[in-house]
Amino acid sequence: MKIRVQSTRLSIAVYTLLLLAVLSCVKDNEREKEISKIPIKVEIERFDRILDDAQPSEFENLKKNYAFWFPRENADSLILNLKADTIQQELFDEVKKEFLDTNDLQEGIESLFQHIKYFDPQFKEPRVITVTSRVDFRNKVIVTDSIVLIALDTYLGSDHFFYEGISRYLVQNLKRDQILPDLASAYAKKYIMPKNRKKLLDEMIYYGKQLYFEDEVLPNVSDAAKIGYTEDQYLWAKANEFQIWTYFIEKELLYNTDTSLPNRFINPAPFSKFYLQLDNESPGMLGRYIGWQIVNAYMENNDVKLMDMLIADPETIFKQSNFKPEK
Repeated sequence: MKIRVQSTRLSIAVYTLLLLAVLSCVKDNEREKEISKIPIKVEIERFDRILDDAQPSEFENLKKNYAFWFPRENADSLILNLKADTIQQELFDEVKKEFLDTNDLQEGIESLFQHIKYFDPQFKEPRVITVTSRVDFRNKVIVTDSIVLIALDTYLGSDHFFYEGISRYLVQNLKRDQILPDLASAYAKKYIMPKNRKKLLDEMIYYGKQLYFEDEVLPNVSDAAKIGYTEDQYLWAKANEFQIWTYFIEKELLYNTDTSLPNRFINPAPFSKFYLQLDNESPGMLGRYIGWQIVNAYMENNDVKLMDMLIADPETIFKQSNFKPEK
């Protein structure tokens, strides 16, 4: 009889979980239908192509329409020098090959902006302008209130010859399908309340907020792409979540202000630095990954709106998350 009762209780628990999952999917589908109706129109301005094709008679209009790109003086000579530069011409040619068609990118950005506007009704879509940047991979996307700049020469593909000599952990994200996560991350930074991030926990929650924001505005993008991992790296982090958390707790790292900790666990790197044998197996940024899971737990266990979470205190998020990774 006891076995039968336990079995019944287990069946009820499984049924309840399945029912909750189904209801969650229905709710998500209804929300996505609502978001898809939000009026947003994106026209990608291919400044990279316009500059490449520009004739001297068009320079005045070029300078007027893209004044942010040109200094007030000597703009004509700057344009001429760019067009005569062999490296710049090669950049133009390679970008043209990879981004001959940007319809998918335009649709993706429109969907991203619809999601942002759903959570922030005051959001106004900016001009979206593509440029080349001589492979400035530290500034792939720049976001202001009125303009978004996307450096297409930093998204040509992880095996592109332009990227020879750049560390592999950076090159793996110099590809087309990383544009939307990078753009969403840039917008997240605009919404997150800026505070002094002194403790490792502060850094973890800051990036956890960014990644949760990406969850909400990029529902069709993989978790691996959001954090900038390969699928294998993401699966490694997921499989070792309990061990990573145990290490942070046992070494009392969460409230530690050691300035070396961000380089070990937060900043992009070929691997995280536990100073253990497993280091070379691990991906970098595992502090961001754990911060993401803490924010996920906080949002699941509390009735909080996205925009309120983004400005919430890291300590509050951590304590109210009741985060406990499974073994």
